[in-house]
Amino acid sequence: MTNALHTTRTISIEHVTIGSAKTFDEVQARLVILAPPIDDGIFTLLRYGESARALQELEASATLNIFGQRDHGALLAIAGMKRRSIQYDIGNPLTASKMTRHQLSAGLYAPIRVILREDGDGAVAFEYDRPACVFSQFGSDEVNAVAGQLDRDLQALLEAAAS
Repeated sequence: MTNALHTTRTISIEHVTIGSAKTFDEVQARLVILAPPIDDGIFTLLRYGESARALQELEASATLNIFGQRDHGALLAIAGMKRRSIQYDIGNPLTASKMTRHQLSAGLYAPIRVILREDGDGAVAFEYDRPACVFSQFGSDEVNAVAGQLDRDLQALLEAAAS
């Protein structure tokens, strides 16, 4: 017998797909230009107590950054298939801190996962779950306000990369 408490809630999610007439390579290259990889030096500054300097660096950086990526298309080689599909973690440390200071559990969804995929017929699209929906489960007006702006920023980023 365990002493752990277990609760479950059902939440409603809006899933977004943003298609592109461009090639996978073109969209991917544009995404990396518009949302460059996060500078890990920010986290080094924070580890050494240089929060003012880290804040200054973050305020001067891009609205959204790529925190990491995984090649999901490569996994399909296990099934003898070849497809292009990259999962990205996209976000902003300042945005995350504005949410997690009010609801630490919001860190579960920051950064946001986005997939860039190419279907078998060559169609290219981004897919993600709307941040405003995902973060609304915490019932915090402060988190919802930040998530609403993240929603707009992420949509604008992905539409620009897809255009």
